[in-house]
Amino acid sequence: MGSVKDWEKAFREYINFLQVEKGLAKNSVDAYSRDLRKYLLFMRDRGIDEPHLVRKEDITSFLSEERSRGFSPGTLARYVSSIRGFHKFMLREGFSTNFPVSSLKTPKTPRLLPRVLNQEEARKLLDQPIPRDPKGLRDKAILETLYATGMRISELISLNLDDLDLKENEIRVIGKGGKERVIPVGRAAERSLEDYIALGRPQFLRGGFSKALFLNQRGGRLSRSGAWRILKGYAQRVALGEKMSPHTLRHSFATHLLENGADLLHIQEMLGHSSIRTTQVYTHVTREQVRKVYMKAHPRAVENR
Repeated sequence: MGSVKDWEKAFREYINFLQVEKGLAKNSVDAYSRDLRKYLLFMRDRGIDEPHLVRKEDITSFLSEERSRGFSPGTLARYVSSIRGFHKFMLREGFSTNFPVSSLKTPKTPRLLPRVLNQEEARKLLDQPIPRDPKGLRDKAILETLYATGMRISELISLNLDDLDLKENEIRVIGKGGKERVIPVGRAAERSLEDYIALGRPQFLRGGFSKALFLNQRGGRLSRSGAWRILKGYAQRVALGEKMSPHTLRHSFATHLLENGADLLHIQEMLGHSSIRTTQVYTHVTREQVRKVYMKAHPRAVENR
């Protein structure tokens, strides 16, 4: 049983490594944990109860079984990433003496362009919350802030009151891996935040105290699912529900900046991307939009028009 304990010990130490040393977000750590739990169970079912006994063929068998269950190339690529990182850790920490993933290929995944709103759709969405009561004031500030800054919903709900410096038109955001960045905020979002903080937020607090910026009906920090329901609800009012995902306003923010002449490096900084390659997807989005406009508008783009 000692060898099985090695699997368990390696797993626990690796998850701790991801949390503490790499500083990954909880959602990312949870995803790694789920992937590796399934992987370990598969290996034990095959009688492989020691990490150093794993062969490349065992890993490809695991991936083949997951593929037969209908998992997408994207999910399989995530499995490969999880497994590769785990084995690298085990080799370095002495849990294993081999590295069966050295020649393991990551399944190719189609590059999906993010869905974005056009500028008129974004305007209609942001006009939906009516700032006449605490909920309307809060919801208006949420939508305006997401579109003005491109921050993730998880970053939005993590904001504290002292992260705002509206005199300097800035918001401090703690992103993935605990990385801090400062994002400019435009006048529309600034005005909505000022109104919410002065007139709406105190009504949620009801005399209590919270350092959180965005509050729920009980005066506690708004949850990610709560913020997403707010966004989705307003999108459905203007028939945009099918286009919306938790990242749609983030993608729209970046695309509209690029369409209006912003530099890609500045967009990368505001989004908090560690690599410019991640940000470059928005250049493909704008090219696709240009193509659609051309095909629709040019008199000779389509034969027999």
